[in-house]
Amino acid sequence: MAEERSERPVDNPASPRPGPPAPAPAKKPPSASEQPKEPPSAGEPVKEPPSAGEPVKEPPSAGDLAEVFLPSTYAAGVPYDLYARLRRESPVCWIPEPAVGPWREGPGYWGVFRHADVKRVLRSPDDFSSHLGATQIRDPDTPADLEFVRSMMLNMDPPDHSRLRRIVAAAFTPRAVRALERTIKDRVAALLAPGECDFVEVAADLPVWTLAHVMGVPEQDRRLLYDWASRVIGYQDDDYAGLSTAEVESLTPVGRLAVAARPELKPGMNPRSRAALADMFAYAHALADTPHESVMSAMRKGGLTEAEFENMFFLFAVAGNETLRNGIPGGLLTLLSHPAELARLRADPSLLEPAVEEMLRHWPPVMDFRRTATRDLTLGGRRIQAGEKVVVYHASANRDPAVFADPDRFDVARTPNDHVSFGFGPHFCLGAHLARVQLRAVFAELLAWDVEPAGPPVRLTSNFQNGLKHLPVRLTRRLT
Repeated sequence: MAEERSERPVDNPASPRPGPPAPAPAKKPPSASEQPKEPPSAGEPVKEPPSAGEPVKEPPSAGDLAEVFLPSTYAAGVPYDLYARLRRESPVCWIPEPAVGPWREGPGYWGVFRHADVKRVLRSPDDFSSHLGATQIRDPDTPADLEFVRSMMLNMDPPDHSRLRRIVAAAFTPRAVRALERTIKDRVAALLAPGECDFVEVAADLPVWTLAHVMGVPEQDRRLLYDWASRVIGYQDDDYAGLSTAEVESLTPVGRLAVAARPELKPGMNPRSRAALADMFAYAHALADTPHESVMSAMRKGGLTEAEFENMFFLFAVAGNETLRNGIPGGLLTLLSHPAELARLRADPSLLEPAVEEMLRHWPPVMDFRRTATRDLTLGGRRIQAGEKVVVYHASANRDPAVFADPDRFDVARTPNDHVSFGFGPHFCLGAHLARVQLRAVFAELLAWDVEPAGPPVRLTSNFQNGLKHLPVRLTRRLT
């Protein structure tokens, strides 16, 4: 039984919760006296207390810690300075979840900021479950919502996770990806044209096109994938939450039926819920029932339950999209912000492979993921109770000076590069190889162009996705 502490009642996200109730009271962070001191690592000198007259550093305030959670923080940029402070002073700490707009206050969670601790959590599903409370910071609104999302491969633990991964792995083998490489390169070359453009829109085409090819989605319906991904990954941003850009008259009959099934999003309705995505799931079933062979029809034949099938379509359409939709514009903005490194890459294109890995480290497309503690345990010197949320910050781990020399420096030749942008452990990104092929194709092509900023970039408001909504640039073909 979990140790009881009156000032921090346990809120188990896996237990049934009425929704939407009045805001739950936030847990108070444990005081220093409650927590055991973390022993120094082997060879690490014991820190002496400050001498007389030496200023004592104040611990991070509740306001600072709330900044880690608030989506509005990330509209201005990833708070790397705050991450660095937390890695030094409080590498595992309690983060409050204040109410945001229509979303009620949450119970709070443990934030994990050091590379070693992040890896420990990600590789230990017996201790830190993806299944108990799913993998988003925000708890599902109802027990039924939680039960549904538990059918997603992303929200499973072994052995169920391993079973689903085997069924879909054939679409992402090196052989399958090699068969796509030439087509991907041709597609990239056709995307770029002289003049001004919003590179976010340009970059969004490639992952949507590639996934549609893999999934068997007809060309006329590919814009639906863009819209569904926008609604899901940008649900904290008013510009994306209700986005609908597909032209109904250009869709296939199946696509038009899906649009007709689109529900009206009401205030407070979770855009990631089954009810909010009824149109996407209606399309998934109709697509699988078409006579041609596709990954989706193969999954139906592979013995997936209805909920597993719908969630697999969700995972392909959204998770397979978001990494590149964020990573390609983020990588370009990083290069434009470091002109010396861009010049270095132009001078030596053989650096393209490590440069792509450094872009992924410097601009991780996904900033964090959640797990739930399965038992009472200790992490980073902190006592964590069974049922408490544990959120690992990939963006912080990627800047940990214990792993990366001069971690804030962007270095296109950095090697080794042990970033965690594709995760780690059982849930290492299944599509990582395909994502890398697309990233290398885009930036190999961009080396043949002069790229200049044509306006300020605009970030996505999200505490999960490290995205851009707009990146205006001017493209000019370089003379050879």
